[in-house]
Formats: sequence, C-alpha cells, structure tokens
Amino acid sequence: MIAVTPTLRILTLALIAFLPWVAHAQAKIGYVNTERVLREAEPAQRAQKELEAEFKQRDQELAQMATQLKATQDEIERSSVTMSDSQRRAKEREFGELNREFQRKQREFREDLNQRRNEQIAQIVEQARREIQRIAKQDGYDVVIQDAVYANPRIDITEKVIKALDGK
Repeated sequence: MIAVTPTLRILTLALIAFLPWVAHAQAKIGYVNTERVLREAEPAQRAQKELEAEFKQRDQELAQMATQLKATQDEIERSSVTMSDSQRRAKEREFGELNREFQRKQREFREDLNQRRNEQIAQIVEQARREIQRIAKQDGYDVVIQDAVYANPRIDITEKVIKALDGK
C-alpha cells in the first residue's frame, strides 16, 4: 500500500488542476495522401505524359519484336513437318537468338523506365514536401503526417497541396 504523504497530495492536486489546460492545448495536425498527390497533381500528370512520350518508340520496337517472335514461332510450328532437320534447327536457333535479344531489350526498357519514373517521382515528392512545409507554416500546423493508415477527412490537406502544386 502506498502512503499518502503531503507532498504526494500536493502533486496530485496540481496534476488534477493542470489536466483541463492540457486537454485544451491540442496540436494542429494535418494529413497528406502522397499517393493521391502523385496521381492527381498537374506536375505528376505532366511527368507521366513525358515518360510515355520518351519511351513510346522503344515500347513500339518491343511490340514489333514480340510480333516477329510470335510469327517465327508460328512458322516453326506450321512448317516443322515439311522442313529438313537443318532448316528446323536454323529456324529454332534464329528464334532463340531473337528471343534472347527481345528479353534483353525488354529488361533494359523496364530498368530505364523504372529509373526515370523514380527520378520523376523524387522531384515531385520534393516539390510536394516544400509545399507541405509552406502550407504548414502558413496555416499554423504543428504536425503534418504523410501516408497514415487512417486519417480523419477534416485534417486532410491533400487538396491544398495538389492546388499549390498545380499553381506552380
């Protein structure tokens, strides 16, 4: 059992008197949905269009190679009965080389696209971070949280961030 000393009573009374003040001193909190910013903000949409334009030709080349691969495979399957062994092996070798080349180009395409996409995203996230800080200072937020599992819509400032980015 704890002995109630005069000092403990004073501390308890001080704490009880202090609690209502602490309850009213709430921090102003904001929330930003980064995924939504990356999906809806004008700079993000512009970056996506730039990526599509930048990689369009390579994507078309890959599609042509895929069509050529399919045609070669179909030809081998159709003509395998009428071809000599050496012709069939030559066609299969041609198909294998074409397939390896296609896979190499496809891998390089994905790597280059991912690298450029990550660069674009990093730039947009940095712009958004600066706007979030500006909005937080301007509107007197104590804390701004990004990407929470749940946030009450009344503290969501994502729309403000998107409009700020769109205005730049």
